Amino acid sequence: MTPPRPLSLITGASAGIGAAFARRLAAAGHDLVLTARRVDRLEALAGELRERHGSHVTVLPSDLADPNAPRLLCEALAQRELWVDWLINNAGYGVPGTFAANDWATHADFLQVLLHAPTELAWRLLPCMRQRGHGRIINVASLAGLVPASAAHTLYAAAKAYLIKFSQSLALENRPTGVHVCALCPGFTWSEFHDITGTRDKMNKLPGFMWLTADEVVRQGIAAVERGDAVCVTGRVNRTIKAIFELMPDRLAQWLSARESRRYRNADA
Repeated sequence: MTPPRPLSLITGASAGIGAAFARRLAAAGHDLVLTARRVDRLEALAGELRERHGSHVTVLPSDLADPNAPRLLCEALAQRELWVDWLINNAGYGVPGTFAANDWATHADFLQVLLHAPTELAWRLLPCMRQRGHGRIINVASLAGLVPASAAHTLYAAAKAYLIKFSQSLALENRPTGVHVCALCPGFTWSEFHDITGTRDKMNKLPGFMWLTADEVVRQGIAAVERGDAVCVTGRVNRTIKAIFELMPDRLAQWLSARESRRYRNADA
């Protein structure tokens, strides 16, 4: 009897790291559930993966800024008898400008997508993973959650720091059950993220050695969660940056972070 193919749910799957996860997991023999807001991109990616890898791909468009979206998404999975083995909490974005420069609705949507949605999806899908004795959860965080915060994009580093701590606790709680949880912490990654936040011109000034492709980030993340690592910082450069900041006095680290962040943060008041 052929063993069932693993099923992976990927949020924010329409581009960047999410799409790279879909391609790599499909190549590894996974079936997929893809969710994001842009239906046309999801359908195009689903068609590509069906043709190239023979994957069964379900497209479930969802806007995770809606507080009801995680529940409705999981209900749609249950109705289709789709039991998730891998959860990739990847959906996210940045809000340019300072905290006071944006209205509360903007911040509330951001917190819903980056904090509440991944937490609720993990809570809803984890019991079945534990019951089956196997599962993988990757929360896509950021190097920003491990170094001193900077002015502007105020909630981004804070949200990513939450995902890191959440993943560490969840990993410890579930390791005996066969469920591995990992916070994936990339640094600068080639994707459309900086086009959306309007910082592409600034980002292009950074040296090439600081960047990784989305596929390389995903490769390292999958290897890390399979090993049982609770946190994965991708790339030697990013691991070096993290180590340097850990060794610095707090005041010096904060000053340096503030100085360097002016190169790539939009801090319009």
